[in-house]
Amino acid sequence: MRDANVVILTDETDFARLLTACWQGERQMPALTVLSSELWKRQQRPSCDLVVIGPLRDANLAAILHTLDSVAAVILCVQGDPRELGELRARYPRLVHIPLREDWAQTVLLVAGESLRRTEALRQARHSQRAAAENASHATLGRYMLDMRHSVNNALTSVLGNAELLLLEPGQLSTQSLEQIKTMHSMALRINEIMQRFSSLASEMRETEKASQGETEATPAGRSGRR
Repeated sequence: MRDANVVILTDETDFARLLTACWQGERQMPALTVLSSELWKRQQRPSCDLVVIGPLRDANLAAILHTLDSVAAVILCVQGDPRELGELRARYPRLVHIPLREDWAQTVLLVAGESLRRTEALRQARHSQRAAAENASHATLGRYMLDMRHSVNNALTSVLGNAELLLLEPGQLSTQSLEQIKTMHSMALRINEIMQRFSSLASEMRETEKASQGETEATPAGRSGRR
């Protein structure tokens, strides 16, 4: 919670002051930003993990909620029409309504802690999904390179062979052509070294995967043997 960003959105100073004081008494306190409805309208959408909405004067709750990040959690601490609150909860599943009762501030802190943990878990899940998609793309590229390895090596062999044949008879070439062929030969050798390293890495990865699979298969057998 220490690294979390929380916005307290309210037009009542006492609401923000009491909630901030309660948070300051906790062992872990998020970064707090207090905004009025007017400031909310003037600035761009704030980046936050949680928004605690207190009493507002003439603000449109639906419009405010529409501007929030889809990951951000929302705690609503206002008195309102039950039907309107029900419609808001149906439209924004991450919204939690806490009535302004005697212990509302402590209830907000408890719900906020759980909401921030859920928000962090959701953010990590989305990050993992993006990483998995990126890794899948890299794996596809790697498989393509493996499939094309022999074709690339054959093309390189042809380029190197023809370049070496031309270099065996330097007298038939101009100085500029000779230098260009030497450059082509040198670059082809470098590409060949890269392809050889790629093949070596592919072999190492296969051996590592086989060893990992062997350990995984041996572990259950070892456990059953100890029984």
